[in-house]
Amino acid sequence: MTGSARRKLFVLAPVSALALGLTGCATTSESKVAIGLVVPTSGAHKSIGTDMSRGFDLYLDQHGGKLGGRLVDVIEADEGDRVSTGVAAVSRLIEDEEVQAVVGLVGSETALAAKDVADSRETPLIVTGAGADQFADGSDYLWRTSTTNADLGGSLGNAVAQETDRGSAYVVASDDAAGHEFSDSFMIAFEASGGGVAGQSYTPAAVTEDWSGLFEKVKKSRADAIYAAYTGKEAEAFVQQYRDSGLARSTPLYGPGFLTEGDVLSTLGGDATGVRTVLHYSDAMDSLMNDAFVKDYRKAYDATPTAYSVQAYDAAAALDKALGLSDDVDRNEIADSLGSVGTIVSPRGNWTFDPNHNPDQSYFLRVVRGTADGPRNVVLEEIASTGS
Repeated sequence: MTGSARRKLFVLAPVSALALGLTGCATTSESKVAIGLVVPTSGAHKSIGTDMSRGFDLYLDQHGGKLGGRLVDVIEADEGDRVSTGVAAVSRLIEDEEVQAVVGLVGSETALAAKDVADSRETPLIVTGAGADQFADGSDYLWRTSTTNADLGGSLGNAVAQETDRGSAYVVASDDAAGHEFSDSFMIAFEASGGGVAGQSYTPAAVTEDWSGLFEKVKKSRADAIYAAYTGKEAEAFVQQYRDSGLARSTPLYGPGFLTEGDVLSTLGGDATGVRTVLHYSDAMDSLMNDAFVKDYRKAYDATPTAYSVQAYDAAAALDKALGLSDDVDRNEIADSLGSVGTIVSPRGNWTFDPNHNPDQSYFLRVVRGTADGPRNVVLEEIASTGS
């Protein structure tokens, strides 16, 4: 759906074993709470928006359409591809629809612009996608259930240094704020761990289609590895051309998890085999919680969950606990209660909000391998934990 269409929630029955033990602090109140969901329902990141909507809805389906014991009215708006579209959607939900909280946002620049809207209107905004380092700053109204760009890039630096025996890496990324945050944090950690940067290249964001000249630079640099930071269609095209260039036979490819996440991996299939990424989640994680989550998600949507799905699922879990702690459906009280939700039990593993309201969580090195269910991001090891 696009625009500010109100959605009716479909409740799954029977509720699976995953829902047991996850229900927030319930209240006997039957008052409703309006939650705004701003995700891309059109444009280049539509599939990410679909994953987020499904993750949020699945949590509600498993909890009778309620958060904190209150029936939920989800009002969805299209983030689109532009900052102006996303910010307008957030403003409209807060001012015209009078929602008690807003969840979503994929674009980093959109999140940075929307933070002022949420802060000034004293409305909780829980980002479930955008990783802009400067978004969450400890404001009572700004929260994030995804990652920061610096955490992703930095957590991979030491691992790549070890895997290349402190060799060299060629760094490539989109020439925008996110691309530089991903790359700068990686290079700092990589060099601190004994690695060396063989070269750097930054490509025009969202419009680059041909990396052939760049791959020639990589070959001439004799780098031991490539670190690439792309998302969506750019990630798909980059990985495909990396495979076609022949570099995959000699120079391993690393990057933030979005390089092989969701629709990107589905489209690339076996051509992504061997690509190593870092992320806080994989549908192939071996735990009872994740097994149940994947099973329920596949049953509900005939699709495999992604990190985007989990991030939205966990936003619903955080709101469930916060609303359970709130006496009234009030923006300020919900914001205050979010600071007291404690541990979020999640398919990614348990985590908490840090002082700046980003997740304290573990990060895992993953590699794409063929499995009985097709190519998947198989977890190799935990390589960092922001909570330690």
